Amino acid sequence: MILDCAGKPLDLTEPRVMGILNVTPDSFSDGGDFFAADIALTQAKQMVEDGAAIIDVGGESTRPGAKIVAVEDEIARVVPVIEAIQSELAVPISIDTSKPEVMRAAVKAGAGLINDVQALRVDGALEAAAELDVPVCLMHAQGTPQNMQDNPQYDNVIADVCQFLLERVSVCEQAGISRDKLILDPGFGFGKKSRHNLRLMKHIEQLMKHNLPVLVGVSRKSIIGAVLNVSVEERLAGSLALATIAVWQGAKIIRSHDVRETVQAISLCNHVMQVDDFD
Repeated sequence: MILDCAGKPLDLTEPRVMGILNVTPDSFSDGGDFFAADIALTQAKQMVEDGAAIIDVGGESTRPGAKIVAVEDEIARVVPVIEAIQSELAVPISIDTSKPEVMRAAVKAGAGLINDVQALRVDGALEAAAELDVPVCLMHAQGTPQNMQDNPQYDNVIADVCQFLLERVSVCEQAGISRDKLILDPGFGFGKKSRHNLRLMKHIEQLMKHNLPVLVGVSRKSIIGAVLNVSVEERLAGSLALATIAVWQGAKIIRSHDVRETVQAISLCNHVMQVDDFD
């Protein structure tokens, strides 16, 4: 499968890595590191050199308890970075936002994919995505970043996540967004306790049955810290382990801070999966 991201192809015939580029002062792992456009561009270049197939630019932190950013501020953060990447790099750019105004500004600047943690549920977002006609990643989240970890509850986390995402797919199709432009993200860490995240990872193949590419974002997340009792700076090994488990079950995009190591891990996993047993 090859997605057309505003004229830039994203080849998903094999698993790919999405490089995370947070242009925020308060993201949980790299907040403030790439806030300036020139520094962000340098980081994007490094991620592409390391093997990133797409760069995901975000101007509002979605960590638990994060503050809401004004539309104007978010646009001011992401547009110069997207314009700089668009002018110098050939890879697709995604915009990590839930706000329709930011979606429009980002796509105008050169973004070719919308990555929305609210799955186009914010007022006007569904209409904006349909109008912009670029691929969309729909993510499951219970609650918002401001309250999602207060007390998340599920009857069956696997079934509940799948049902929610399929309902959003249906809503998108009814709004004129074709199915071949949609990506699903189970939303690890978004309104989920450790046991929910572990069950979701163990059975993520259930989400693959619907013939839509699946994106997994587990890079440096709290589930790794909770299980291994390690700080954010010590979560690379755990991130790679979870990424490999996800790819083994069929995930097509792994969203990562640590691009080079993740590319190597999923490439090796993919080679094992494809080897001929009768050679």
